[in-house]
Amino acid sequence: MPKCFFKTPSKGVSMTGFDILVIALVGFVVLVLIAGIKTVPQGYRYTVERFGRYTRTLEPGLNLITPFVETIGAKMNVMEQVLNVPTQEVITKDNASVTADAVTFFQVLNVAQAAYQVKNLENAILNLTMTNIRSVMGSMELDELLSNRDAINDRLLHVVDDAVSPWGIKVTRVEIKDIQPPKDLVDAMARQMKAEREKRAQVLEAEGQRNAQILKAEGAKQAAILQAEGKREAAYREAEARERLAAAEAQATKLVSEAIAAGDVNAINYFVAQKYTEAMSAIGTASNAKVVLMPMEASSLIGTLGGIGAIARDVFGPDATPPRTPAPRTTAPRSTPSVSPFSPPSQE
Repeated sequence: MPKCFFKTPSKGVSMTGFDILVIALVGFVVLVLIAGIKTVPQGYRYTVERFGRYTRTLEPGLNLITPFVETIGAKMNVMEQVLNVPTQEVITKDNASVTADAVTFFQVLNVAQAAYQVKNLENAILNLTMTNIRSVMGSMELDELLSNRDAINDRLLHVVDDAVSPWGIKVTRVEIKDIQPPKDLVDAMARQMKAEREKRAQVLEAEGQRNAQILKAEGAKQAAILQAEGKREAAYREAEARERLAAAEAQATKLVSEAIAAGDVNAINYFVAQKYTEAMSAIGTASNAKVVLMPMEASSLIGTLGGIGAIARDVFGPDATPPRTPAPRTTAPRSTPSVSPFSPPSQE
């Protein structure tokens, strides 16, 4: 076998065929190692295919595959992902046209199913979500649609999650972002809300006036009850006072009657003088009596007062001083000029 000599220009070192073979084997081993070592980042899963058939799934980290026999099939993101659902027009149950958009959150649970059960996974989830939005929202009336957004989200979540479960996908949330009714319908709803609030204000005002009148009537009722009770108590007190006064007068009359029956003339004089004095006082204090003409002698009253003095001496003893009788004042009679009714008055 002839020998081959390789001479470098600088050093002049010759290489044999064995050396070249060793270098080729080392290079081939390096290439095989590079082709067989696979690094999977965190949050991803790689599928391994052997001659085009799925065999296993590579976990995050350093993995080895058989070069030239096994290849990497699909690189799946297993983190939770967000999918924007574009705005679309929906016809509600009461024939109102609204536009709505949403977002869908999903996560890959089974890498093999997500890679080999459906093609273009995100597009499939997007179209499935859009069709179910039209179905769910189209089965509801407009008022229910605007006020029950949580119920719509729950229904969409259950429907879409059940539909994508054969693909190894878990839909975690479906959220309706915005619902836009037509402008004329929004204006009508605003007028309706304003009318409803005005009605509530009028109802509250009427209830307030009714409560005020009720409280006022109850206050008047309590005042009338207290006033009647006060009058009843006053009448009771007055009747009791009259009863006591009548009892005292009856007792005094009884004593006077007993004294008269016993022949005591002074008691009679005292009783008559007392009544006489009371009658004179009543006549003098009358409001309609301006001038009183009494054709009676003053000596009668003086005699009566003398009888009162005698009674006092009998009661208090002979040392009692009798009441003094005021001396009558002598007044010169006034001369009244005579005026004739037919003569004119004199002018000074």
